[in-house]
Amino acid sequence: QVQLVESGGGLVQAGGSLRLSCAASGRTISVYAMGWFRQAPGKEREFVGTISASGGSTYYKDSVKGRFTISRDNAKNTLYLQMNSLKPEDTAIYYCAQRRYASGASSRSDDYDYWGQGTQVTVSS
Repeated sequence: QVQLVESGGGLVQAGGSLRLSCAASGRTISVYAMGWFRQAPGKEREFVGTISASGGSTYYKDSVKGRFTISRDNAKNTLYLQMNSLKPEDTAIYYCAQRRYASGASSRSDDYDYWGQGTQVTVSS
C-alpha cells in the first residue's frame, strides 16, 4: 500500500521560507518521478514542480522559478520542496504525488497515480 505523507506546512509572513517534506512508504521513490501540486481555495489544482527519478531533471511553474527548489533523498524515500521568498499568492494546500511507472518528470497531474493528503501553507502579507 503506497502512502505519501506531507509535512512542513504552516503560517509564514511574506518573504519567509518553508520546507515541505513528503515521506513515502509502501513503495520506493527512487525509480519514479515525483511532483508537487497545490490548490488554493476556489481554484483548481495546479502544477508547482516536478523531478525525475534520477533527480537530473526538474521543472517548475513559472511563478515559482527561482524561489522554489524541489529535491529528493532516495535513501530516505523522501521528497522535498524548499520555498523561499514566499508570497501571499502561494497560499494553498500543497500535495506531493508519484508516478506509477514512469521515471520522467511531468507537469501533468493526470500522469500521477499516488497522492498525499496535503499540507496547508498560508502566507500572510
